[in-house]
Amino acid sequence: MSIPEIYQRFVDGILHTSALEYIAVFTGIASVWFSRIEHILVYPVGLVSTIIYTYLSLVAHLPGEASVNVYYTVMSIYGWILWAKKDAAKQHVVVIRHSTTKEWLQHFLFFGVCYLTIFTALIWLKKEFSQEVIPWADALASATAYTGMWLMAKKKVESWYWWIATNIASIPLYFVKGYVSTSVFYFILLMMAGFGWAEWNRRAREAKQAYAA
Repeated sequence: MSIPEIYQRFVDGILHTSALEYIAVFTGIASVWFSRIEHILVYPVGLVSTIIYTYLSLVAHLPGEASVNVYYTVMSIYGWILWAKKDAAKQHVVVIRHSTTKEWLQHFLFFGVCYLTIFTALIWLKKEFSQEVIPWADALASATAYTGMWLMAKKKVESWYWWIATNIASIPLYFVKGYVSTSVFYFILLMMAGFGWAEWNRRAREAKQAYAA
């Protein structure tokens, strides 16, 4: 695809973006902003985005994207509960911290299982129902997102690595499928994920130093 063709597709996509997709985009950006500053509004605001994207994905016959957003919705409720939980001293039970080596291995195992499961399911769906599916790319974007959402609920710094991978995979994926505004959305999220990692990394280091003191 030439640069003029890419530009034309971008313009056409922006002009034909629905109001619902715009709402999903802006609430999604707001949700990532709240996650960066560790504010619990990340979840209620994010739910608006994930529910809309679930609907849009089903209408467009994109089962991989729909499954991701259903998972986002469920994990948003789970994360909301975890982030709100406090102990007897009124301190939050879940705090930002780095993962151990054992936890890193668990992350990759979780990702691997998700990728193989989604990839296998999408190959069947592509053959039977949805020609829009790109199994390897959809599975990559979905599995990294599944892992990132799981780790964010537990306030792991490493969740941002998985979000960065998700965003990189999703930018061209949504562009090719005609969701240009969503592709731009993921580009913005990619930039925000870098800042999110820096902020969470700083907070985790400060918490570790305070505990050691």
